[in-house]
Amino acid sequence: MQFDTLTFLLFFTIVLFVYWSLTRWSARKNLLLVASYIFYAAWNPFYVGLILLSTLVDWWVVGRLLATTGLLKRRALLWLSLTVNLGLLGYFKYTNFLLDTFRDVLSTMELDYRVPTYDIVLPVGISFYTFQTLSYTIDIYRGKLDRHYPLRDFALFVSFFPQLVAGPIVRAAHFLPQTDTPRPLSADKFGLGAALVITGLFMKVVLADAFLAPASDMLFLLSAKVGALGAWYAAFSFGGQIFFDFAGYSTIAIGAAFMLGFDIPENFRKPYAAIGFSDFWQRWHISLSSWFRDYLYIPLGGNRHGTIHSYRNLMLTMTIAGMWHGASWMF
Repeated sequence: MQFDTLTFLLFFTIVLFVYWSLTRWSARKNLLLVASYIFYAAWNPFYVGLILLSTLVDWWVVGRLLATTGLLKRRALLWLSLTVNLGLLGYFKYTNFLLDTFRDVLSTMELDYRVPTYDIVLPVGISFYTFQTLSYTIDIYRGKLDRHYPLRDFALFVSFFPQLVAGPIVRAAHFLPQTDTPRPLSADKFGLGAALVITGLFMKVVLADAFLAPASDMLFLLSAKVGALGAWYAAFSFGGQIFFDFAGYSTIAIGAAFMLGFDIPENFRKPYAAIGFSDFWQRWHISLSSWFRDYLYIPLGGNRHGTIHSYRNLMLTMTIAGMWHGASWMF
């Protein structure tokens, strides 16, 4: 269910009306949980089970972590969470890629071997909700969080439909406390949310899809025939297209969450105003770059142990970030 469709407009309007009509906070959360699963099932009902599996595994792991003091047992529980979540992500994202690579290697050696093919479809949003649910397990393991939230609240956090498919990546420490008390209905916040949704739709539908994408696609298809000016125009068109498409989606997600009374973090902060690569890294897809910083780069040692270790940690972080983005040697 895409944000820029009449189906989503109707779906979101119904959810909004029923949500604010309910008086009990528990009923509102139940509605949002059901709506989130319906939203995801509209794409493929089968893959709802994957979200449920990740949710149940990590909720159980967190409960055991809070009840366990032994270091070895706690590490085993953490590795269970990492194995299940990253294993599912790796299977759906990389099985076909690895088989294709293996076939290409064999062909270069002139070996005639038919590699088996599997009709594996990558579940929408799995890269995003996997990192979200892992944030809860890892923060509990580190002692940054010390509360076992109810299963219903945790399931809502993992599947919250405004940002389920393409982020922003919300951390447990940011979202789960908001489930404790009823979200107040604020006219200012609701109006701001509606304005963000409209702005995001304009960025996505008009600027990215209708204005920049056709020019970018046409010029790249004719790359052998365009001159220097056309090449620059194609590059800037694509840069604008990818920004307005992704930032537009994030803006819609933030606005929709506002209209439901929830806060989710910003994901873009004027990235093309960056003054260098490091500055750009802190402005583009902020929820992802900060996740890699806090859960991978810093735990590896960051820049605390000399230049060689810093470069190693940077290379590992960026390589894994590339793998997260897509199963392709280009990534």
